Amino acid sequence: MPIVAQSTETTDWVSRFADEVIEESERRAPGKPVVVASGLSPSGPIHLGNLREVMTPHLVADEIRRRGHEVRHLISWDDYDRYRKVPNGVEGTDASWAEHIGKPLTSVPAPKGSAYPNWAEHFKAAMVASLAELGVEFDGISQTAQYTSGVYREQILHAMKHRGDIDAILEQYRTKKAPPKKQQQSQKPVDDAELEAEAGSGAAEEDDGSSGSAGYFPYRPFCASCGKDLTTVTAYDDDTTELTYVCTEDGFTETVLLSEFNRGKLVWKVDWPMRWAYEGVIFEPSGVDHSSPGSSFQVGGQIVGIFGGERPIGPMYAFVGISGMAKMSSSKGGVPTPADALQIMEPQLLRWLYARRRPNQSFKIAFDQEIQRLYDEWDKLDGKVADGSALPADLAAHARAVRTAAGELPRTPRPMPYRTLASVADITAGDEDQSLRILSELDPANPLSTLDEVRPRLDKAEAWINTHVPADQRTIVRDEPDTELLKSLDEPSQQSLRLLRDGLADHWSLDGLSHLVYGVPKVQAGFSADATAKELPPEIKTAQRTFFALLYHLLVSRDTGPRLPTLLLAVGQERVRRLLGE
Repeated sequence: MPIVAQSTETTDWVSRFADEVIEESERRAPGKPVVVASGLSPSGPIHLGNLREVMTPHLVADEIRRRGHEVRHLISWDDYDRYRKVPNGVEGTDASWAEHIGKPLTSVPAPKGSAYPNWAEHFKAAMVASLAELGVEFDGISQTAQYTSGVYREQILHAMKHRGDIDAILEQYRTKKAPPKKQQQSQKPVDDAELEAEAGSGAAEEDDGSSGSAGYFPYRPFCASCGKDLTTVTAYDDDTTELTYVCTEDGFTETVLLSEFNRGKLVWKVDWPMRWAYEGVIFEPSGVDHSSPGSSFQVGGQIVGIFGGERPIGPMYAFVGISGMAKMSSSKGGVPTPADALQIMEPQLLRWLYARRRPNQSFKIAFDQEIQRLYDEWDKLDGKVADGSALPADLAAHARAVRTAAGELPRTPRPMPYRTLASVADITAGDEDQSLRILSELDPANPLSTLDEVRPRLDKAEAWINTHVPADQRTIVRDEPDTELLKSLDEPSQQSLRLLRDGLADHWSLDGLSHLVYGVPKVQAGFSADATAKELPPEIKTAQRTFFALLYHLLVSRDTGPRLPTLLLAVGQERVRRLLGE
């Protein structure tokens, strides 16, 4: 279903960027495919902050495809970046990995037990799998392959020839200071966690080369002896391309012909704009770390002209928050990745979170109880789309979440409420027969025939219960009645339990039990069970809370728990009657 561009007031941010990108592409490269780009450094787990580096151009590229244009979404895997440090919390690694600092990521051993040949491939694989599940179509480019095969040889020689011009541009910024740390952080959301895209597009390096007695050079060889980039160019001849370097790690020195040498790379602040020109990139976003004076995106806008290109258009994107977790970055353990998110939520929901907010707006991805509210919001939007009442921007974000230009993403055939599925998974501990029994009783008029109808949403909800709900918050139904509590109840409390027990048979469905549990306190107070909130005095709400707390204590020995209608269905009529004192 194509999304037709409308006026600025009614179209979403994706359509507006698509308009600009198509116009810019026709100006720069008429008749050629539109090129958008992302860059990811597999220096460790590629987290949900880095995913914005991909989703922003993906959504724009997909809109351009919907309009019938040919478009390429490049993902540059910055796997020829230097290994900077050993990330915390990566299983299968220890302090010994520090000996590889300075080597290309593809020359670092993968964590122990990995099925992949090196560090970069290990972390790249998880992201590739997640992007496939998310419906992201892209052309991957390994920078290791590009550099070691000599693809960029002419660009490297050109950069070395114009090293004076590059140095002059960089010098304009070397004395400028970035905003104070406190000022930078004020741009971030005040949240439990913020994922900085520090490894998103190689920006973490912010390397502009080195100047020594022989002058400035924008190229750094990897040492033939130790394999690291701890090298300094000591001599270079533009005519012969003869280059000499010395390694500060082991003192090794070597003279090579740069016109034939493929074991090194341009420094980051030169490498990135070189690629813009080489690939003809029209659109590429950048993280907030590029907003300071002297950052690679800002400086690259000038350096790209040396290579005959122009800086891409594209927004600066804001941080992504994670609710319920401590502040983290990709160098720390426990960083949530797209694979972690897709374990507990369907791809449509994750796509929607990135599509509905403009790139410069921060948002949160929930791994705590908030995920249930997000799913409620998503299902409500789904209903509005179905009945035609969704607002245009919401409709567009929904369309981008559920389908790409290639077609619909697989979805749950019968999407029951996530919170209900989570409660059932919690109460049954994943027992499939029990789960099917309970879910079939939710709507007796249209019973579920197989759990496949509620998959994969059921599996996501079960994974959330098992991996993100603390053990002390899990629901354990009592085996035997709490006789002491039952004996201590006054007559009104005993009456409330009788009213509930007497109504179970006639109300044994999700809607019926909801009506029953809310209706008991109303009836006790002399009102109809159908009375609305406007017809009731405020104390009825207090009576309902007291009644609910009593039921939770008798059923699960806690003050709270899953929604009572779902809990009652899960426990079953016979057991409910026994635990409530019949």
